[in-house]
Amino acid sequence: MSVKELLWVEKYRPRTLSEVVNQREVVERLKLFVKEKNIPHLLFAGPPGTGKTTVAHALARELYGENYIQHLLELNASDERGIDTIRNKVKEFARSRTAPGIPFKIVLLDESDNMTADAQQALRRLMELYTASTRFILIANYPSKIIDPLQSRCAFFRFVALSREDVVGRLKYIAELENVEYEEEALDAIYDISEGDMRKAINVLQAAASLGKVTVNSVYRAVGLARPREVREMLELALAGKFEEARKALRKLMIEYGLSGEDVVKQMHREVFSSELKIPEEHRVLIADYIGEIHFRITEGSDDDIQLSALLAWLSLLGKRARR
Repeated sequence: MSVKELLWVEKYRPRTLSEVVNQREVVERLKLFVKEKNIPHLLFAGPPGTGKTTVAHALARELYGENYIQHLLELNASDERGIDTIRNKVKEFARSRTAPGIPFKIVLLDESDNMTADAQQALRRLMELYTASTRFILIANYPSKIIDPLQSRCAFFRFVALSREDVVGRLKYIAELENVEYEEEALDAIYDISEGDMRKAINVLQAAASLGKVTVNSVYRAVGLARPREVREMLELALAGKFEEARKALRKLMIEYGLSGEDVVKQMHREVFSSELKIPEEHRVLIADYIGEIHFRITEGSDDDIQLSALLAWLSLLGKRARR
């Protein structure tokens, strides 16, 4: 078995448009293009792991059949994003003759929001010159980084984060085919970690499965994050005015799980808005505001331990004032 076959993300990637979940509107519009055997230039935008590249390949496969790769030029703009790539690779492919019975070729530019401004300007001219023989599919996580002239030349398709039902359902499907034992709560935990990113969810499932039965503990061990309950208990200790105990809990989290200060702040932020943490809404607002300040300081290079200790101290003072 090859390395690629060992990667579940590749092994269980949908091969046709009908297999794609949670992007119903996108798929239905693309199926009309397949029926007409013609497509405009396309711009796929949305969060990572929502199926943009997969849909592009499925579209090409339905247009050209299993040998679609012969009529597709795929470039990752993160690696090949300069004007030379556009002028050389893309231009040579676009100007080459199409095979008999093939109306047009496809240039797939993944992560095109990372293309330089000069490369995007060069691309706009190619899209005009070779429209008769070539169609362009631009894929971007942040469409605002695509210049307006390119956006106006493309049909826009917005992808949304996958729902809990779709992610958990796909994970169950994969686990059953791979004979992986799992707990229902563990799959819900994977969804919470992935936040609708199917690629990340499958990778987490595979990593957790390598530890044995997929449990909530194995999931958090696989991704190197603390369990939400432990982070929530640390917050509750701080809000109860037990600063020393809260700081010991913080040190334990950072040492046992190897968390960075930024990781801890992000998990604390998530728990502040959890329904499990019983605090007034006014306090959620204040804590969210201060956590944002601490996160900024850490990302700017401040010491993790000092900033997190300051955050716990501030929470302890907030809790004491609320009890007066």
